[in-house]
Amino acid sequence: MTIEANDAATRGSAIVPEGVELSKGGADAWSPSITPPIGIELTDEQKLACSFRILAREGFSENIAGHITWANDDNTSLMVNPWGLWWDEVSASDICRVDPDGRVIAGKWDVTPAVQIHTELHRRQPEARVVVHNHPYYVVLLAALGLVPEFLHQQSSMFDGELGFVSEYSGEIDSPELGADLAERIGDASVVILANHGAIVTAPTIEEATYKSATLDRQCKLMYDVLVADRPATTVPPMVRPAMKASLLERGTEVYWAGAVRRLIREEPDVLE
Repeated sequence: MTIEANDAATRGSAIVPEGVELSKGGADAWSPSITPPIGIELTDEQKLACSFRILAREGFSENIAGHITWANDDNTSLMVNPWGLWWDEVSASDICRVDPDGRVIAGKWDVTPAVQIHTELHRRQPEARVVVHNHPYYVVLLAALGLVPEFLHQQSSMFDGELGFVSEYSGEIDSPELGADLAERIGDASVVILANHGAIVTAPTIEEATYKSATLDRQCKLMYDVLVADRPATTVPPMVRPAMKASLLERGTEVYWAGAVRRLIREEPDVLE
């Protein structure tokens, strides 16, 4: 069973000031004339390796668990991490390629059958070129409580209309049938918390998938801290979320990605090897 985040929210919204014309948000409202570049051209394998290490730095990982898959243009193959490497040690040369059924067709390592979570979700959501799955701590904490993060901060607006919760838990997923069952329960949601398991984030680009995943666990931590504080809290008003979402994704995605990659390459240049 998948529930929308808006259905799970229980708090009152912040008050929108009267007589104020709200921003329309997004690139149409404002776009920078120039932004700081990464500085070098990256291959797709290098970009994927960077995503693993960026998310490991953000806490969106659990030792050997999890995958990020990136489908090619015609969805005939997927790039993925190998079994046995932690996300913070993946380099470009470690990236494997599997066919739509999860069989390794390129790479020096093996890939766990849990990649069926991804292969089936790519089939269910063909527009989702990238699928991220792992067990970040604060996501798992809310998953155990049967909760999704509420819209407590403006950054969470990037999940508006996309956040879901799958309440069933069927154990290890290691077959196409189990992967297809989970994909069916996820439906069209693109930011999903799985009960007693972890999170799945889908996106059309590696940049957006990384940005959303990094933001998700932070918003789950914020939700947990609000619960611990046990004080009245408000949520971002529904009418302002779409504009804020547009601004975050249309203006923020590439800038977030470039900054995260610059910092990573400066401190861990071996990621590109």
